Amino acid sequence: MSLFQKSVLNKHLKAQDDHKVLAAFEKLKVYQSKAKKIAEYNEEEYQDGFLRDVFVNVLGYTYKYDGNDTFNLLREKKNVSDSKKADGAILKDGEVFCVIELKDTTTKDLTKVETQTFGYQSGHTNCNYVIISNFDKLNFYITKTISRKFLNIISTDIKLKPYI
Repeated sequence: MSLFQKSVLNKHLKAQDDHKVLAAFEKLKVYQSKAKKIAEYNEEEYQDGFLRDVFVNVLGYTYKYDGNDTFNLLREKKNVSDSKKADGAILKDGEVFCVIELKDTTTKDLTKVETQTFGYQSGHTNCNYVIISNFDKLNFYITKTISRKFLNIISTDIKLKPYI
């Protein structure tokens, strides 16, 4: 079963470079193959690895810590209003527009860290998006709404090839 209707995938994937999409899909499968090892890591041990494996390798963000002059992904981003910090942040035009909070795979109910993460979000003026992950599930939020979308990136069988 696909996450999206075939017509939606066809419309949006046709605008993409098929080779890039297939390469990202292959990198996602590499990430999925590490599921047992990932389950052994705590949040701090795998934070950098997760940001690199998923956000850089699969999603195509540019990581500050890879020596890039221009980047749009950071880890441990402090709030402007206090010293609290999210585990990661996605930038747009140099401003945080998405905070990322990570928990390890033993955290099954990601809704329990929503308040914590929304606190990080409010610490950035132009931040309208939140991602909470336990290295398997990605919960996506827009502007502090409890209404969320989620995706299991390890335990789901994502079908892509028939649509490219």
